Amino acid sequence: MDERLKRQLDFALEIDKEKNIFRQTHLSGHGRQENDAEHAWHMAVMAYLLREYANEEVDIAKVMLMCLIHDIVEIEAGDTYAYDSESMKTQKAREDAAKEKIYSILPEDQKQEFIGLFDEFEACETAESRFAHAMDNLQPLLLNNSNQGGDWKEHQVTAKQVYGRQAKTSLGSEKLFQVIDGIIRENIEKGNLKE
Repeated sequence: MDERLKRQLDFALEIDKEKNIFRQTHLSGHGRQENDAEHAWHMAVMAYLLREYANEEVDIAKVMLMCLIHDIVEIEAGDTYAYDSESMKTQKAREDAAKEKIYSILPEDQKQEFIGLFDEFEACETAESRFAHAMDNLQPLLLNNSNQGGDWKEHQVTAKQVYGRQAKTSLGSEKLFQVIDGIIRENIEKGNLKE
């Protein structure tokens, strides 16, 4: 086997570890915690399905790839809970180190391609990255809503924190942010989120 193919297959096996990174979000219907791979898959399918609601025209294949690779770094860096302010302080440094380590398994051209996509997603400055962020915010919110706000209640998350997390959603999709706003308001009324 040539070196390029070996590195590609090594990377393919390495990213299987993403299935072992569990998030705070639970599957719909009060299921177990979801893992990063499930989150990424769900986001990618949602991006394709909901692409008509993007604020700008997007390259949907690029959006889907961003969705699929954005959390691979968590194999090394671990999951950072969206409402854990202490862990958020070190997230970038941990993920930057992880990005270099994991993507270095790939041949150099693919390493640079994946790092570029990851960095573009993180910067949230292009139409594609903004829409991918909208998916990253909407997906766990939908699951949490389906579980009567169980994860929010467990972690004593406030409506202000959820709105803060969702701030970037409107940059990718005003329409989806309107839906999110309705879900948040409904959960405040039900007592699942404190104001």
